[in-house]
Amino acid sequence: MSTSAATAELAIQAKTAVARSEGYWAGVWKRLKRDPVTIFCASVLFIMLMMILFAPLIAPHDPFQGSMMRRLRPIGTEGYILGTDELGRDMLTRLIYGGRLSWFMGIVPVALAFVIGTFLGVIAGFTGGKLNMLIMRVTDVFYAFPSVLLAVAISGALGAGILNAILALTLVFVPPIIRVAESVTTGVRNLDFVDAARASGASAFTIVRVHVLGNVLGPIFVYSTSLISVCMILASGLSFLGLGTRPPEAEWGLMLNTLRTAIYVQPWVAVLPGVCIFVTSICFNLVSDGLRQAMDVKG
Repeated sequence: MSTSAATAELAIQAKTAVARSEGYWAGVWKRLKRDPVTIFCASVLFIMLMMILFAPLIAPHDPFQGSMMRRLRPIGTEGYILGTDELGRDMLTRLIYGGRLSWFMGIVPVALAFVIGTFLGVIAGFTGGKLNMLIMRVTDVFYAFPSVLLAVAISGALGAGILNAILALTLVFVPPIIRVAESVTTGVRNLDFVDAARASGASAFTIVRVHVLGNVLGPIFVYSTSLISVCMILASGLSFLGLGTRPPEAEWGLMLNTLRTAIYVQPWVAVLPGVCIFVTSICFNLVSDGLRQAMDVKG
């Protein structure tokens, strides 16, 4: 077979791969619809998202207005369905508003890490050689420390505050995303349609943008969604330790910290922020697992 004929055949294979992508995503959606656990967890997350977005319209009270006369009211108190906290503030309102910061500090660091980690991982996986070794060896340095210890150390060095906590969590989650991005990119760069793009004279930037990213963003995104629950727990832990959100802001981790002294007086009220963290984390994990299974063609 001549060189021109081989190039034409590879180009046809590349077009066929692009044409199949639409059918692939349609299949992913069909498999997701047949997964009741994923649909249920996604529905729970959607309802929670709507509640925190429209908190001023849904919350029955002011999240910062309290009264020592009604402090630590039990669940079911008239006018305070979930009771009140140690300062007499409505727990339902605080939980709704607290979801804003908890979700924000759980999603934003992972989103930033996704962008940075994907960029560095794709570069390392596509170029290979010394640049790959440099990026991956620097990444390995971060693996020498447990994620919790690294987040606490960075946040403690930078000081308490939401922005510093977000920066610390972003630095924690960039290395694992780099590793996943580099792994999937290395597996894609030598496939036939990439060779066809090279043979057609496409630049490295065009190959990465058109052919590589479309095949690696899915696995990287699914893996990143599995990190949201971990990030939310770490963010709550930082706030619990006084390294994240500061009073009087409502945030689930901070609420656990302020309510820990009331655990023997109103234990059911005191554990409500922890329940919210637990339910949200479980739902994010199950949705991520459902996405991974739906995108697995062999499965």
